[in-house]
Amino acid sequence: NTNMPISERVQRLIQEWLSLDTNPTTRKEILDLAEADNEKELEKRLGQRLTFGTAGLRGRMQAGYSCMNDLTVTQASQGLCMYLKDNYPNIQKAGICVGWDGRHHSKAWAILTAKTFVSKGIPVYLFSKLTATPLVPYVVLLKGCAAGVMVTASHNPKDDNGYKVYWSNGCQIIPPVDVDIQKAIEANSVPWKDVPSQEELEKSPLLFDPTTEVMSKYPQEISSKYCHYKDKNGSYPEYPITFTPMHGVGKEWMALAFASFNIPPYIAVPQQIEADPEFPTVPFPNPEEGKGALALAVATAEQHKSTLVIANDPDSDRLAVAERQPSGDWRIFTGNETGILLGAWVWSQYQRAHPQVQPASCVVLTTTVSSQMLGAMAKAEGLYYEETLTGFKWLGSKADQLKKEGKTFLFAFEEAIGFMVGDTCLDKDGIRGGAVLAEMALHLHSQNSSVLLYLTSLYQKYGYFETKNRYFFCYDPQVMVQIFSDIRNQGHYPTTIGAYKVVNVRDLATGYDSSTPDKKATLPVFSSNYMITFYFENGGTITLRGSGTEPKLKYYAELNGAFSDKDNISKTLADMVDSVIRQVLQPEKYSLVPPKD
Repeated sequence: NTNMPISERVQRLIQEWLSLDTNPTTRKEILDLAEADNEKELEKRLGQRLTFGTAGLRGRMQAGYSCMNDLTVTQASQGLCMYLKDNYPNIQKAGICVGWDGRHHSKAWAILTAKTFVSKGIPVYLFSKLTATPLVPYVVLLKGCAAGVMVTASHNPKDDNGYKVYWSNGCQIIPPVDVDIQKAIEANSVPWKDVPSQEELEKSPLLFDPTTEVMSKYPQEISSKYCHYKDKNGSYPEYPITFTPMHGVGKEWMALAFASFNIPPYIAVPQQIEADPEFPTVPFPNPEEGKGALALAVATAEQHKSTLVIANDPDSDRLAVAERQPSGDWRIFTGNETGILLGAWVWSQYQRAHPQVQPASCVVLTTTVSSQMLGAMAKAEGLYYEETLTGFKWLGSKADQLKKEGKTFLFAFEEAIGFMVGDTCLDKDGIRGGAVLAEMALHLHSQNSSVLLYLTSLYQKYGYFETKNRYFFCYDPQVMVQIFSDIRNQGHYPTTIGAYKVVNVRDLATGYDSSTPDKKATLPVFSSNYMITFYFENGGTITLRGSGTEPKLKYYAELNGAFSDKDNISKTLADMVDSVIRQVLQPEKYSLVPPKD
């Protein structure tokens, strides 16, 4: 053993961990690292805490304060429980909802969470089977809960898990609530003694199972609100639809949604239809990754002469769409394209059903890194439109606020294939989004049209918007800080990038926005918000942003114009992106790693 003896500080952390953790597996992990004098790994595991952000917790499933394990889930539940007790006087009556996905440990950690709350006399609505993430906020609204917890790591790799928290309004939490919960977690870090056993939990009068009720109410509600062609949806046997839940939770929930819209059962992708925490066919179970992630679904569709594929990510809050073209090629739609397709469809169908409606009272929303095309549609149609910061926590909260002001909420989306059709719950939902998209495709088919032809017609109507979004891996957080600081350059931001003149810059970490009279940004500003947008003279925009949940530096580029000028727009945008990568991101200088494909 060549390692140095362990420092006193880390020795203390080891002792503290062992005094709190009762799980033999994770205890052994720490003991083995100590035995091997592996100071570096112990420092990584015990030297920092997994911080509770607006998405809750997300990390690797292993021992240590910086990871997901029995102890950190217990601490998070205790902190959340005490925070709610202090800030939600009605908690003893309102209770909370807890759901779980198909990952390793998800069910166990959902039960752990339930035990923690029940031990303090708080009712818990605990799902008894795998659930789609959006159904937790659905139950929060249905039952009037104080909060909801979903144990999921969404589309992360198989070694990760997470703990996502919803507020009583059915939205993900927004600052400063996350910081306050983090403080409560730190103040309640010693596991409580008087927690019920598994058997006591199952017998507790405070434990409720919402599953059966949700399985009947949720499909009824989405079909009564968003289904427009129920009597016709079953009439096209020649147009079967293929579905993959990507080894996740979607199988049964999507089947119920299809049935409620009277759409014939989907063709399942056999290798991916059952929940499997190992994700054997996709190391990155994210349908956003495009061709590779959808390869099996496309092969299944070809076999069954199906021309439409819909995919969920493993917790069914995201939706990807691909359509076979007459040439035999498959067209995978980007999140921005699906966003405008659904936005236009939802509005046209709502207007058809409510011909007297004032468009200005109807709301469509998107985020600042998503396509501006929804804004162009809203302007042309007279709809109420706003942009928020990235993430459904902001879209959901904005929708909630506008509903309270008496407006009709129709649709919100973000480019990361997240779609919220109507207000059934105020979070992205790949199940109701999938059913609505399937009905749209069936209707287009009945009109001898297609999804791509519909998209083309929208480009002709509202203008052509092309986006180019990608990312680099940035594994060192200090490098991320450095890159943004170098761009900031003490306030001397770049004025040209390549051949393109920059007319405005917005920096949401500092709150600087050169386009406003007082040079202050109108969106919320956080110093941790690594996000700079360049506005170019040619009307294009490019945003650089550090991801909040993954080690990625993302870029989002958009340029628009007349549909007849499509090829030219594509060429220019590609060159603009190249210029930003060469001049600003400088992957060699900062050792940024491009994605494999």
